[in-house]
Amino acid sequence: MILPCNAFEGNPVSQMNRRRALQLLAALGTTGLVAGCGSDTEDESTGSGTPVRIGLVAPRSGPGKAIGDEIINGFELYLDLNDNLLGGHPVDLAIADEGDSVETGKAAVDKLLKQNVLALTGVANAAVMSSIRDTVEQARVPLIGSNASPTGLQSVVYIWRTSYVLDEAGRALGRYLKNELDPAARVVMVLPETVAAQDVLRGFRQEFGESDPRIVGDVVWTSNTASPNKTTYLADIRQALQRNPNAIFCFYSGTAAVQFITQLRDEGYEGNIYAPGFLTEGPVLDQIRPAERALGIQTALNYSADLNNAANRRFASAYRKKHNVSPTTYAMASYDAAQVLNQAIRIVGDSPTPQQVNLALGKIGQIDSPRGAWQFNQPRTPQQKWYLREVQRDGQVLSNVLVNELATLG
Repeated sequence: MILPCNAFEGNPVSQMNRRRALQLLAALGTTGLVAGCGSDTEDESTGSGTPVRIGLVAPRSGPGKAIGDEIINGFELYLDLNDNLLGGHPVDLAIADEGDSVETGKAAVDKLLKQNVLALTGVANAAVMSSIRDTVEQARVPLIGSNASPTGLQSVVYIWRTSYVLDEAGRALGRYLKNELDPAARVVMVLPETVAAQDVLRGFRQEFGESDPRIVGDVVWTSNTASPNKTTYLADIRQALQRNPNAIFCFYSGTAAVQFITQLRDEGYEGNIYAPGFLTEGPVLDQIRPAERALGIQTALNYSADLNNAANRRFASAYRKKHNVSPTTYAMASYDAAQVLNQAIRIVGDSPTPQQVNLALGKIGQIDSPRGAWQFNQPRTPQQKWYLREVQRDGQVLSNVLVNELATLG
């Protein structure tokens, strides 16, 4: 007998009856048919387990603070909705400031490892993630990364990610634009000189085509300053616009995204803008003035706050109630990091160790996520759907509106 993940959802049967049903399934040898279904409302634990300490690494200062806030908010929301328990164990959440550099990120991880954490989570910066690889692997403490995921992070045992692999954003958009753009389109690629941008570009070229005649000239590489101002990108934008593009592919986030979009429109560009979803994610849309400059921008991402599924309705509603804004992919992936830790710790049971939790992470199966169902693949990253979104008006504000599904990658 195969039971769907939602077999008990919305049923007036009490939790005691539900547990009895699962016990009967166990006697029949069928619990494995339901055990792989993850849910943020399935924790039946009483909180009698020993307390566990989880270390969360996220920027609490510098230009990445907005993303760091989202990472913290997502993880804490899961704890709020589950009585501050993971796998039946009360949680002591220790947060360390990742800062804005490799050095500050490594110091944050070292600080948390000295506190005997059961697991780590978070990490916003791709360069930080690469730099802490050996430290985490040697410590044998699982890290469930909820944002940074460089493609060069291979053959790891203790590093898992609930976000994405950076080249996938480029692949999803490249595949779409290859078929969508007019044969006479003129595409210019404008990206910052970062490891993350190189990953995105590699994925885009893989799907769109290295030698597609619609790509005009080489990549225009821009400054990678941590604090861009009102003129940071002007010279590079003018260089790009000299090629008369009607489509621009780019990759920016946070303050850099605000400045890039603003300066691009100020220079008179009225054509299409395509990018991984980070370009318009989080507070970016609220900071672009006038707001019309962002209208019509299309992005590819693994999440949209208006996805219509039960898990997202629960998550997005609770997030809006607590923070008065829609959730982002950063918050969603951190929420899912808490969800997979909850399941892994529950599998281990009493007195979990980091090594036991790491082994259990490979056994949790499918996750019932706000983004849609996903599961870890062999490289310990999500196999998941990617979506096309467009900036549109939603009443008096701008919003990333779901357009369609692009691909399943991972």
